[in-house]
Amino acid sequence: MSSRMTWLVVLSAALMIVIQAGGCSSKRKPLVPLALTDAGISREAVALTEQGARAYQEKQFGEAKKYFAEAMAAAPGSGQAHYNYALALNALGEAAAARHHFLEAANLAPGDKVIWDSPALAPYGDPDTRKQMKGRPYGTERPTFGGTSR
Repeated sequence: MSSRMTWLVVLSAALMIVIQAGGCSSKRKPLVPLALTDAGISREAVALTEQGARAYQEKQFGEAKKYFAEAMAAAPGSGQAHYNYALALNALGEAAAARHHFLEAANLAPGDKVIWDSPALAPYGDPDTRKQMKGRPYGTERPTFGGTSR
């Protein structure tokens, strides 16, 4: 009977660990195209964005890219337009071009919390970090143990 009780305790503990591990894991936010909300955006750009968003949601990323590119051409100063275009590029695996447009979107919409907090920008990190790293001088001496010279 005691081996059965031990087995039950071990099983219960394992089950609790599995449940807590599953509960702690957070799902990534889905990447969703944004509506163009800037003042002075043409109706054409809004319509193209809506068509692109429909294509994106239907996972027709090539078609979405085409619509978003046209919307971006109609509203070149819109951070949301660049963001949407970058989403389509990212979905098609064009990472370098997507990175450029994600960062351009962030620059054009500095107060847009949706763009700045987007999981789409997370892999690219802070663009200023790389600039700081390049400016740091590198030593020409061999590293030593304990900071003492040989």
